[in-house]
Amino acid sequence: MTKDRAPFLLLNEEQKMLAKTAHEFIRERAPAARIRAFRDSRDGVGFSRELWSEMAELGWLGLQIPERYEGMGLGFFDLAVVLEQSGRELMPEPFVSTLLLGTQALLLGGSEEQKKALLPGVAAGETLIAIGYEEAGSRGDASKPVTVAKDSSDGFELSGEKLQVLDGHLADRIIVSAATSDTGYALFLVDPTQSGVTVIRQSRMDGLNAAIVRLERVRVKSDAVVGGLDAGAALLGAVFDRASVGLAAQMLGASEQAFTDTVDYIKEREQFGVPIGSFQALQHRAVSVYTDIALTRSVVLAAARAIDESPDEVPRLASLAKAMGSETFMHAAKEAIQMHGGIGVTDAHDIGFYMKRAQSTYMTFGMPSQHRRRWAELHGY
Repeated sequence: MTKDRAPFLLLNEEQKMLAKTAHEFIRERAPAARIRAFRDSRDGVGFSRELWSEMAELGWLGLQIPERYEGMGLGFFDLAVVLEQSGRELMPEPFVSTLLLGTQALLLGGSEEQKKALLPGVAAGETLIAIGYEEAGSRGDASKPVTVAKDSSDGFELSGEKLQVLDGHLADRIIVSAATSDTGYALFLVDPTQSGVTVIRQSRMDGLNAAIVRLERVRVKSDAVVGGLDAGAALLGAVFDRASVGLAAQMLGASEQAFTDTVDYIKEREQFGVPIGSFQALQHRAVSVYTDIALTRSVVLAAARAIDESPDEVPRLASLAKAMGSETFMHAAKEAIQMHGGIGVTDAHDIGFYMKRAQSTYMTFGMPSQHRRRWAELHGY
């Protein structure tokens, strides 16, 4: 794919079957209402390990992982097909933390030893990998970590605190960013069970799970570096691009489901003796959401295709996908609340969960305004 040739956005027969299978499996086994159950029971895990293992058996967790690391050896586009379906039911399973952050960091910058040690476990659903990059006062800017890595006799000594580490409370390994010089930083693999690491569970409004990770003079060896010293910025930026595309695929799925549920509702809900879906004002609003979803689908699929075929185009398409995905999801969620009326703002109805997830994903990996600015800069504006 080049700038002169449009990307191929249609799914092949195998991908259509994958989408159909994932849709039916997730719709039946993982409805959005689970979020309420996990929240109210104060579940210590926050998602279904059994379901995660079943998806591993289906090959979904290893779709993008090369065969030499016991994966399927396909592409990010195939992973995006499953991510879209996972988004439809707001699944709290560790797709973002493990598949879109931890795994991408290893695929892009991990040593052969690191990949052999961790990626087979990811594909099998046995290993969870998180990334800690947010810090107090960073406001999402990961470019200047306060966490530091000091040279030690056989490696480094890490000290600092990371916030909102997705699935950090269960991660088998946590990749953390730490300054290695006045101008650069690196990423380090940390075993959360080792001395000096404290993990504090957090619960988020959107149903996902996170943790505070504190590092107090945590000693790691030189082979714990992912991607090279002072190379953390470039690696983490590339990871964020891929994660933004994957998250946009989930937002696309969530937008589609919120829209579908809303259309079904306005076809049944009656006012003045007729379905409210017959009101022209609501029909116009529904068409507006439908159009946004259709445009977003094209952008998300183009970005996912670029990851596999045109790496140079990933930054601009990732920003476009994240900006459009965020705004479309927010639009779809807000309209869903409005069209559901009073029931839409109660905790008893599942549609409210879509609004909460839309609010959090809007901020994750950069807001639309930041990605628009980046898009403009990449195009020389």
